[in-house]
Amino acid sequence: MTTDLARTPILRIRGLGKRYGNRWVLRGVDLDIDTGELVALLGESGAGKSTLLNLIAGLEAPDEGEITLAGAPIHALDADASARVRRRTLGFVFQAFHLIAHLSVAHNVAIPLLLNGVEQADALRRAQDLLARVGLGARAASRPSELSGGEQQRVALARALVHQPAVLLADEPTGNLDPATADIALGLLAEQVRERGAALLMVTHSEHAAAIAGHRYRLGPEGLASA
Repeated sequence: MTTDLARTPILRIRGLGKRYGNRWVLRGVDLDIDTGELVALLGESGAGKSTLLNLIAGLEAPDEGEITLAGAPIHALDADASARVRRRTLGFVFQAFHLIAHLSVAHNVAIPLLLNGVEQADALRRAQDLLARVGLGARAASRPSELSGGEQQRVALARALVHQPAVLLADEPTGNLDPATADIALGLLAEQVRERGAALLMVTHSEHAAAIAGHRYRLGPEGLASA
């Protein structure tokens, strides 16, 4: 976390809070992430890590505080505007995958490109290329239900990377992967940051996964602290 006002981070969070009923899940969270940074977020289950990612993505609204993503005040946008920013700027690896059951694996990966106006043939070609990089080139025509949990996790990773987002949010991206495949996934995430100038915020319980990050924070009742 930094407070240098001479620059504008790709992601800036100030005084962020979220509650459900009378219980505050998050409160007083401040965080800056610059282009090219890899940040790992650790913490106990129920600490609000996934909630933080959902707030950044505009999938939930904060009860207090501000979130600025690529210059856009996510916390102040309506649902349509938030979705536009999300499509252009974000890649999100969901812990629960959120693959669309009736679509092929290739079409699932291509969705961010199609939503951004890329022609279907080009979108599917780019999806196929990325599927090959995560070891699923031969499964492009399969449905998600035909894949194992680890394979679905890799599809979710490919979908998050395919449109080369400026900011990557990853919720337990290696949680369903064996060690060798986890290293491939982590390598792809790190490569996106290094070669594309993206920023990564990764929620993880894995110390091995967190080791790729240049900055590590722990989320607890008192907010964020260096880990």
